[in-house]
Amino acid sequence: MPLLAASAVTPASVVPESTQQAIGYPTLFVLVLVGALVPVIPTGALVSSAAVVAVHQTAPFSLAMVFVTASLAAFLGDAALYWLGRRGMKSKNGSRWLEALRARAPEDRLEQAQTKLAEHGVAVLVLSRLVPAGRIPVMLACLLAKWPLRRFSRGNLPACLAWAVTYQLIGVLGGSLFDEPWEGVAAAIGLTLVISAVPSVVRRVR
Repeated sequence: MPLLAASAVTPASVVPESTQQAIGYPTLFVLVLVGALVPVIPTGALVSSAAVVAVHQTAPFSLAMVFVTASLAAFLGDAALYWLGRRGMKSKNGSRWLEALRARAPEDRLEQAQTKLAEHGVAVLVLSRLVPAGRIPVMLACLLAKWPLRRFSRGNLPACLAWAVTYQLIGVLGGSLFDEPWEGVAAAIGLTLVISAVPSVVRRVR
């Protein structure tokens, strides 16, 4: 990502902050949006890395811009994916988006998500965004429960805001601990990858 690469590879003085921001925020938006649609991009690591760079910038609203950009992109990406999933539910032949959701939601996790959704409703959406690999099973549970897009979006909005804040705080911590932006970026990425791997390790141990 240009915003991250500019600060991580070269001194911050080489590339003006205005140029970094003009390129970086749209790039962050696109990557998070695509990552919401195709859940293979580590979007949490992207947000944390962008927050690290923002900590080292002098612009007063850099962190706020990272938060707004990330949360808006995540919300729109989730809404688009949910809409595509609903289209697949209504279609006789389904859709590749719906099949992709089913492929990423093991039966045991889907059943657990359905049970929690029935018991706690919208609150489960917020937790699903904060738990690694928890978003897709809960989204599929909402589809199977035939939630309309409007109801899903109302619950998903605070979920995306909480998600953006959480990963931004990881980046702020990394940026505060290290003098060089690239060191903070490396630490933030490493921490987010470890957090993402924890559920898989726990399942294998069980």
